[in-house]
Amino acid sequence: MTLLRNPWLHRILGVVMGGIFLYAAGSKLVDPRPLVTIIWGYRILPAGPINLLAIYMPWVELLAGASLLSGYKRRAAALLASGLLTMFIVALGINAVRGVNVACGCFSASAEDVSNAWLLVLRDLPMLAAALVLLLFPPRSSAVAPAPGRKT
Repeated sequence: MTLLRNPWLHRILGVVMGGIFLYAAGSKLVDPRPLVTIIWGYRILPAGPINLLAIYMPWVELLAGASLLSGYKRRAAALLASGLLTMFIVALGINAVRGVNVACGCFSASAEDVSNAWLLVLRDLPMLAAALVLLLFPPRSSAVAPAPGRKT
């Protein structure tokens, strides 16, 4: 448990996870239209919320990535990242159980980039674990507390 609270581990995980989320948001921010097709391909949501999801999800990824990378409100960003990753894993898992390979939309806005849904779930699980470490195991303070009863 001590390792999971190491400030350096949190910095490293923040940089790695932040970079991943910033990279993932990049192409989708420029043009969210292909993401609509990708989300539709999952066959989970009704048509109504798909456009809103395609517009706002990349911005949430950008916000989470920038916060994870910078360290500002890192635990809040880890909560956002955990929520996003859980949503992605559930959506991919549903299609994996259905036997449907999907265009993930994770790092590419191309609907042609179809992958095995089970492999995508396995790829996302370590990222979810890293986000949960950042969320559930805050780093211990690097400052040494004075002994009880001792004035500073």
